[in-house]
Amino acid sequence: MPSVSHGVAQDAKVTTISIVYASQERERLAPLSLLDFRPPSEGYDGAKLAIEDNNTTGRFLNQSFAMGDMLSAKRDELIEKVVAAAKSGTSFFVVDATADTLVALSDALNGLPAVIFNAGAHDERLREEDCRANVKHTAASYAMLADAMTQYLTWKQWTRLVLVSGPQPEDKLFAEALKRSAKRFGLKLLAEQEFVYEAGSRRADGGFEQVQKQIPTFTQEFPEHDVLLVSDVANQFGDYFPFRTWKPRAIAGTHGLYPTAWHPASELWGATQFQNRFQRLAGRVMKPVDYAAWMAVRSIGEAATRTNSGDPKVLIDYMLSPKFELAAFKGQKLTYRPWNAQLRQPIFVATPKIHVTVSPQPGFLHQVSVLDTLGLDEPETKCKAFR
Repeated sequence: MPSVSHGVAQDAKVTTISIVYASQERERLAPLSLLDFRPPSEGYDGAKLAIEDNNTTGRFLNQSFAMGDMLSAKRDELIEKVVAAAKSGTSFFVVDATADTLVALSDALNGLPAVIFNAGAHDERLREEDCRANVKHTAASYAMLADAMTQYLTWKQWTRLVLVSGPQPEDKLFAEALKRSAKRFGLKLLAEQEFVYEAGSRRADGGFEQVQKQIPTFTQEFPEHDVLLVSDVANQFGDYFPFRTWKPRAIAGTHGLYPTAWHPASELWGATQFQNRFQRLAGRVMKPVDYAAWMAVRSIGEAATRTNSGDPKVLIDYMLSPKFELAAFKGQKLTYRPWNAQLRQPIFVATPKIHVTVSPQPGFLHQVSVLDTLGLDEPETKCKAFR
């Protein structure tokens, strides 16, 4: 079992705040492109960078932040290890796991002075009917991502949409988010179709010739539209669609033009140095899960700095208070929504090489925060854990 630092320990001078990064081992379908395989330390590297950032400030306040090796295991073993760490005194857990595992883990930690930061699951139900008071979300929800995309389509006046979605559960969740968002912003969804494929198979030699014929035929009967939306979270077919459709149309959703919480080419708001520091640490570009993990650990550090405390309850309460703000290279301070503990944040709308825009788009207003135009707002929420 990897070594893990536990607890909030104090000597005469230094307060040590320990954090655990936990990742669920799970079988994933091989992506369509060889460029899309997940780095083994995805997420953990972002947390490591945040530990360095926290300690840069913390040493002036006699605070030290520590994180052991990545705690990685299958569902039941992961829950067992996290609970054991919590009982040994650790209070902060950054977790990349499925929605079901997160719910089970949060319930297992109920009654312990511990908080989970969800860095990897976008499922809306974790912020809604299955929300938990001991879970905060630095990963953007599917609704936030979908709203970022459809706001831009609205701004462009590309109002006629068709939707192609895959058969995987995550494909269906994002497809539902896109449909909800299109309705919310007055776009017209004219047709919807599922793309059937053999899961896990990538095209062999000559396969591109079949795809070149298959995709035009698949899209030929769609009504006249401005944008073809693709929901392929599992990365199994979405890259087949750009430049292969029956009519030359923009592709958006999970492929083509896509929403993302972080983009490795962003140089906005001082991000160049941030990107370079991550590149030196990890030897690769930063992914959205890395960014979500970084924000989680930085949230802990920011709360510790502002309160000058290492007490878990003090830090957790402060993060949900109106006083909390996180600078995260997004052009404005980020805060947690008090009704479901989702971190408000701008969302990039991008292509693989560069961002195109950042949502919320101009003209989308809100009485509290324009960031609340992304995702389900407080009057819509089903979350009761924070009431």
